[in-house]
Amino acid sequence: MRRLLNLFLIISAFVWSGSAYAQKVSVKAKLDSVQLLMGNMTLLHLEVVQNQDATGGFEIFKGAAPDGVVGVCGDSVELRTAFKRDTLDLGSRRIQINYQVPVQAFDSGFYRLPEFIYVSGADTARSNRVTLKVVPVNVGENDAISDYAGVAEPEGKSIFDALPDPLIELWWLWLLIIILAAITIYGWQVYKKRGSILPKKPEPTPYEAAMKALNDLKARQLWERGMERDYFTQLTDILRVYLEKRFGINAMEMTTHQIISTLADNAEVKEKRGYMRDILDIADFVKFAKVRPMPADNIASFENAVRFVEETRPAEPAEENEQEDKSEKGGSK
Repeated sequence: MRRLLNLFLIISAFVWSGSAYAQKVSVKAKLDSVQLLMGNMTLLHLEVVQNQDATGGFEIFKGAAPDGVVGVCGDSVELRTAFKRDTLDLGSRRIQINYQVPVQAFDSGFYRLPEFIYVSGADTARSNRVTLKVVPVNVGENDAISDYAGVAEPEGKSIFDALPDPLIELWWLWLLIIILAAITIYGWQVYKKRGSILPKKPEPTPYEAAMKALNDLKARQLWERGMERDYFTQLTDILRVYLEKRFGINAMEMTTHQIISTLADNAEVKEKRGYMRDILDIADFVKFAKVRPMPADNIASFENAVRFVEETRPAEPAEENEQEDKSEKGGSK
């Protein structure tokens, strides 16, 4: 009985070890040719033996680039993911998967390809390492070139292919330069036309300039502080500038008598010359005779200046139309 039990244990151990061995995955690698002319292509054969119902794959091909190229040996040797694969039934629920991987190299030298790791479930297998010798192409001056494809047009050809790379990569910089150049040219044209890049503020009318000057003079309170001579000098200068800009009378170079005589000959303003006479007469006494005027004279002179400017200002278009309508109505009557 003990002998039968021992025999059973021995047979079970052999069956278990055989089953465990059958579950293992193995990988073998070999090349069609261990010597390759630079630029040519050969095949790498990878033989995988595994269980029939198992699934797996090579780790090196999982991170392949979109172009289907996997570089090994410092990218000197290239593997193609466009490989062929066929399966052979070995029996006992075991299969052999044969991979035919294209290999190409463009750098001459000796290369030892890495181990190819195959993962199937919890099992991992490593292949043996193979060596490849890449022979350089010796081309003489008169040698004919063969086994090489001719020059081909690039895929996805575009009109931008004819442009230099810096022009395409720095397109934003060129666009900025074009915009700045356009702004500069436009600014120069505006400057030649206007004399200034920024639009000029409209100049005030003679009436607006005179009224502003009068208000500024009043705010300085010169005569209130005993500076009557400065007060009348600035007051008459404001009126002289107004006469020049409003009526074209060069009053800055005229005497009081000349100004009054000129106003008498001007139909637009001769009826208002009394304001100017009163102001200029008092101003002459203050500036030349050093007479100190009464406060009432100072106030009256300022008010006369305001009346003269107000009553001689140009009529607005609406006012001119009203006056024309009144004159037409008066004539029809």
